[in-house]
Amino acid sequence: MNIKKMLCRHITAVPPSGIRKYFDMVNEMEDVISLGIGEPDFVTPWNIREEGIYSLEKGYTNYSSNAGAIELRREICRYMERRFNLQYSPEHEVLVTVGGSEAIDLAIRVLATKGDEVIIPEPSFVAYKGCTLFSGATPVPLRLKAENEFRIRREDLAEVVTEKTKALILAYPNNPTGAIMQYDDYAEIVDFLKDREIMIISDELYAELTYEGSHVSIANFEQMKDRTIVINGLSKAYAMTGWRIGYACAHRDVIEQMKKVHQYAIMCAPTTAQYAAIEALKNADDEVAEMVKEYNRRRRLVLNGFRGIGLECFEPKGAFYVFPDIRKSGMTSDHFCERLLMEEKVLMVPGNAFGECGEGFVRATYATSTENLIEAIKRTGRFLSRI
Repeated sequence: MNIKKMLCRHITAVPPSGIRKYFDMVNEMEDVISLGIGEPDFVTPWNIREEGIYSLEKGYTNYSSNAGAIELRREICRYMERRFNLQYSPEHEVLVTVGGSEAIDLAIRVLATKGDEVIIPEPSFVAYKGCTLFSGATPVPLRLKAENEFRIRREDLAEVVTEKTKALILAYPNNPTGAIMQYDDYAEIVDFLKDREIMIISDELYAELTYEGSHVSIANFEQMKDRTIVINGLSKAYAMTGWRIGYACAHRDVIEQMKKVHQYAIMCAPTTAQYAAIEALKNADDEVAEMVKEYNRRRRLVLNGFRGIGLECFEPKGAFYVFPDIRKSGMTSDHFCERLLMEEKVLMVPGNAFGECGEGFVRATYATSTENLIEAIKRTGRFLSRI
């Protein structure tokens, strides 16, 4: 039997993540400074870990409700109202998921199928395109531009919307660029979308990591709230990547269908992590503020450092990434990253891993120590001076 012929074509046709090959290379090298992995370098705050431990000591190891423990859903609703002025019903409009990644997958699956189109602004998180293809729908890239600070403009959106458009994915603060969208930016998009039957999937995992002004969601616009699936989680802001807790907030009809897929595929998010998440949302505001303060300090360090060695760099105002322009080097993004890794042992990720329009850029994260960042800038400068 030819096993490959037995596999689904729409799955085998999707290439693996363009990020993985660099992480595999790093595993075989020593003394590498990694600016590649988008993961906080902080340990989960102690009070959150303690609550997880306590839940195990008390024997809270059973399944929760499929939608997530009601105590956690209530706390999510309090948090969303307190931090972002968004009101949801914990009984009907919240679903706790295994990280934000599951929520993204569920949202796309319940909205789009074969014959539908999903608009994905790029450069973007690699999962959006893959999940769209897995659902059978067609991903349609919306090319963002550095000269627009990687924000979506009405005229660019108008060029890619068709009668087949089912959903638009928004991801601000943005991975990989660090871009944000402000109220006026969303206002012109809302004006364009208000009379069109297009759903919004708004990935707001980095909402707390906003360094200029306050985070704004498109769901803050009254006419868009019922048409928007807001996705968030605790991985980034609370340094809880391994706990795998995310959530979706949306109209009850949408959550009902997302929960259905979740029931069959997952059952529920990890119980221990749910108890830890309750504590995080209740009592970790100060710890989050301290981490954000440190990220902001590193952001300025890396931005000024890269500019100082001759790398043009758009100023990121959210998340924990910078997206330098390397086109003056004359190299492709892949070639630049491979040489930098092999010659100076600094890992960055090629911009084209996040969409074709990312070619000519690289992504570097500042979710690592100041010492690592200073040394990485030094090594990168040495590399640039040679080329």
